[in-house]
Amino acid sequence: MSASPSISDPAYLRARAMETLFERLEKLCEGAIAIDRGGRVVYVNEKYLAALGLNHTTEAIGRSIEEVIPNSLMRKVAETGEPILLDIMELGGEQLVVTRMPIEDENGTLIGAIGFVLYDHLESLKPLLARVAQLESDLRLARRQLSNARAARFTFADFVGTTPGIARAKELASRAARQSVTVLLTGETGTGKEMLAQAIHNASSRAEKPFVSVNVAAIPETLIESEFFGTAPGAYTGADRRGREGKFRIADGGTLFLDEIGEMPLQLQAKLLRVLQEREIEPLGSDKITRVDVRVIAATNVDLRKRVSDGAFRADLYYRLNVLSVDLPPLRHCRDDLPDICARLLDDISASGDYVKAKITPSALAALARYDWPGNVRELRNILERALILSDSGRLTGEDVARILPVGTEVRLAPPERPAGTVVPYAEAEAEFEKHMLEQALAASNGQITEAARMLRISRATFYKKLAKFGLASGSAPV
Repeated sequence: MSASPSISDPAYLRARAMETLFERLEKLCEGAIAIDRGGRVVYVNEKYLAALGLNHTTEAIGRSIEEVIPNSLMRKVAETGEPILLDIMELGGEQLVVTRMPIEDENGTLIGAIGFVLYDHLESLKPLLARVAQLESDLRLARRQLSNARAARFTFADFVGTTPGIARAKELASRAARQSVTVLLTGETGTGKEMLAQAIHNASSRAEKPFVSVNVAAIPETLIESEFFGTAPGAYTGADRRGREGKFRIADGGTLFLDEIGEMPLQLQAKLLRVLQEREIEPLGSDKITRVDVRVIAATNVDLRKRVSDGAFRADLYYRLNVLSVDLPPLRHCRDDLPDICARLLDDISASGDYVKAKITPSALAALARYDWPGNVRELRNILERALILSDSGRLTGEDVARILPVGTEVRLAPPERPAGTVVPYAEAEAEFEKHMLEQALAASNGQITEAARMLRISRATFYKKLAKFGLASGSAPV
């Protein structure tokens, strides 16, 4: 007669614990299912049948898990051995709280996975879900506060895009980051000049030092000198008795970003030029010279050369600022980058608000591509955020965007660029322009033939003929 297992035997206790855990879970849960390493169902309990739309367990055994539960993550657990301890799964229009765990044999070899439905309704979990939502909100707030504490938060990875204009701007900015030269950023309003300035700072040897941003146009002319160079104690009636440090002192060792530099008064331009040349400042009301080590990055959305010719901007200051000039292209010249730019903006919007599942559809991107974007990326962010506020799902469609974009928005089609002075035969130029229009319309409509034909105001049949004529049918449009 063989001896019964000892209750003090660790292996016996472990085996019984596993059996008891499985038995208890199966009784308490709303359903259980197991698969082998290949993803085939090997077990399903009776309680789960109704939710799966089955009459008998034999209808599931041997079938692929995805055939029984569409979009199931069980196969991932069986392949990786990583459990998914708590998840919400949609099945048949219902939300189920589930847990998924790997199954190992006595040698520790992964042989499958098992899943349990812990709850088939979420009412009892409302306090927990509310707590999770609160924690997510607190996390977003903490991230915003951290971003505010560290002024320069953008890097070159945030300045997304691969079109030639953006690639050239990033390449020049990267070169600037390796030096301490003065940089002049030019481009229309909303093209991301401050973002690129922060990226230059963060990629430079000054990254651990302050990044100070000043909008020159926003400072009253009577205060601009003290704002830049500071004031001595009691420098004038009403001045702080302790004195005040100016932006150059605050930015000492780091970077000073001067936005809208073209609006700087002529009188201050002379003093700025001296600071750039001598690396020293003299606070207002003081005769004491203070040396500073500041890297200046200036930005403008106006033509400074025209300002110089008009006498509104000093030529010597312009040449001192324009050691390295980086031109940022307008958004209408970077339509191919719209998907990446929108994805980056939506991530940023989601991090600062309550749009955790913000998504954009191809139809929405097509609608955005038909707009000319006079306000560039700043305007695009505004449109996306407004669309999200008005959306019930957080999934932006073409209709969501169309309701916000100005009435009459149409795609702007431009002929292919050629070197200046190049002359081509009329027939060749006409054919190139026609092909370019077809390609632009296809890009703007996300490959939708009907929409592309409507943009060009031709029939679908004519559109297909022209595609065939230029060999575009197979490569540019899904037929």
